[in-house]
Amino acid sequence: MKPTMENIRLIIFSMILLACLTSNSNALKRQSEALFHLNKNKFKTNTHIDRMPFSPIADFPEEGILSQQGSKKKDLIRYLPGQPENVPFNQYGGYVTVDVAAGRSLFYYFVEADSKISSQLPLVLWLNGGPGCSSLGYGAMEELGPFRVHSDGKTLYKNEYAWNRAANVLFLETPAGVGFSYSKKKSDVESSGDKETAIDNYVFLVNWLERFPEYKDKDFYLAGESYAGHYVPQLAQTILYHNQKAKKTIINMKGIIIGNATINDEDDIIGMFEYWQTHALISNETLNQILEYCDFCPNVNLSDKCIKILDRVYDLFDEIDVYSIYAPSCLNPNLTKTPKEASVLNFDPAVTIMYLHTSTDLRFKRHFTPMPLIGKLADDCNVMMYEMLQLL
Repeated sequence: MKPTMENIRLIIFSMILLACLTSNSNALKRQSEALFHLNKNKFKTNTHIDRMPFSPIADFPEEGILSQQGSKKKDLIRYLPGQPENVPFNQYGGYVTVDVAAGRSLFYYFVEADSKISSQLPLVLWLNGGPGCSSLGYGAMEELGPFRVHSDGKTLYKNEYAWNRAANVLFLETPAGVGFSYSKKKSDVESSGDKETAIDNYVFLVNWLERFPEYKDKDFYLAGESYAGHYVPQLAQTILYHNQKAKKTIINMKGIIIGNATINDEDDIIGMFEYWQTHALISNETLNQILEYCDFCPNVNLSDKCIKILDRVYDLFDEIDVYSIYAPSCLNPNLTKTPKEASVLNFDPAVTIMYLHTSTDLRFKRHFTPMPLIGKLADDCNVMMYEMLQLL
């Protein structure tokens, strides 16, 4: 019996729900800290963060399409250190250049579907948020990838809830400066933005599909979490814009999936303050002042009164985890020193960090050149000065 598109969509949707339910709280905390840092800084008096509406870059440079001959074969991963025996699907990883002049390249990790009907299944691009969080360190190794790391930090075991049971999954490290993605141009890493990220992601996809032409006509879905509430719809808008401009289907996009997304200040920020007020974290008076003095529309400059109130409120949350507001900020002294036996629902993010940092010498140097000097994978989110452009 051939799978219907409705069944495939249902499976993918079920997978994202499972991923949200089983994702590690520490991983979420690090992503939330990156997002909190961005929100706190974009409302300061001397901020350089742009809150104007997003619009796709109109001109796609022809020189952006590069020859990919022979690249797919070089990107084949024959094994990952410590992976289980008899893995039935192919894995690939490598770099796609998105700007030759700047020396800017994005790193990807791709897993084909673990299914006898993999050729019939869609292609899904996964993006983690932050901004600045690694899709390899988080998405692939802690959330929805095919493997998880054992407590020894050296060996892998199969993730029974892996998305590649329902789709061919592509993990992208974006923008440059995140994870293994890099640029030789210093300003690319020090300052980035939604518009630049969207066009780089689009250039990546066009070139990646040249490298993997068998996926050009596949149904394509964009998926992500957290700040990917910007990345995903903005890339989708860019894809649709260039499809329409070219009067042909360059990328066969069918839909988007976003979990726990931050999308725009008018909805996200006000809702957050209202949540804090109803949980006695800020007073009624403070919330009323925010509603009176702050206009979060993207094309409106915030008043001095608003900025002072927001500064005061955000300073209160330096020691509070916004994902778990009642949790203590200190560690329990009775925690065990020995890691618990790893499972899909119980794993220690520290072992993922250990695996990625110790395995890069064995694995990535063997397959990929050049090896970037930037990027700390799962132990941190690289919070850049992100020039945020809102999507309406």
